[in-house]
Amino acid sequence: MKRWRARRLVINGNSLVINPHLRKVNYDPLTSFEPVCYLLSSPNLIVVNGSSPYHTLNDYVTAARAKPGELAFATVGPATTQHIGFEQFRRLTGINVTYVPYQGGAPAITALLGGHVSAVLANYSEAAEQLNAGTLRALVSLSRERIAPLPDVPSTTEVGLKDYGVDVWFGLLAPAKTPKDVVAQLATWFKAAMQAPDVKPKLAKLGLYPVGTCLDDFAAHIRTQYDEYGRIIRETNIRAE
Repeated sequence: MKRWRARRLVINGNSLVINPHLRKVNYDPLTSFEPVCYLLSSPNLIVVNGSSPYHTLNDYVTAARAKPGELAFATVGPATTQHIGFEQFRRLTGINVTYVPYQGGAPAITALLGGHVSAVLANYSEAAEQLNAGTLRALVSLSRERIAPLPDVPSTTEVGLKDYGVDVWFGLLAPAKTPKDVVAQLATWFKAAMQAPDVKPKLAKLGLYPVGTCLDDFAAHIRTQYDEYGRIIRETNIRAE
């Protein structure tokens, strides 16, 4: 490998492929970077108040169908990963609920605890403390498999939403035209780092899970995410504010 100095490396994620569909950006997510590695994934959940009458996702969906427009559902938003995930959920289940955007996960969780909304689509890290305390209840993990911190919470596959998943992901990118041998070496280093025995437990406590998909496979993931987000944004007429 020739001696080469990287001017910059970028860790980015969902916003990399969401923003170009919503606003003018100074990059092309498919051509402005060399994908190195899909590093980490963090699951999202649909949660309700711990005293809620809804104990399963089916309970909630049934109630929402029985009371069209009466239940309020919150996420961080608008035009965030969680908001887009909520729009997918609403379309897949056919429910009519009132969307309430919040500027952060903490305010959304606070609103749920206060009884101002009926459910929140939140990242695991935002809800973990209250889930452990029993003041929140998770109805479903928006992943295709159950997650380790919540072994009793079903995945989307188990509740009949097998093609539905909403995670927050983080990946490493180098500038376009970075030499391929350099990109390959970076991928080797970072993939090994994510799998280090002393690193994985620390990440798990934060609700972060190593993925380690690199190079062409990571590029394919970016392309898929870009296309999927674009389709949902167009179909649901999501707009950035």
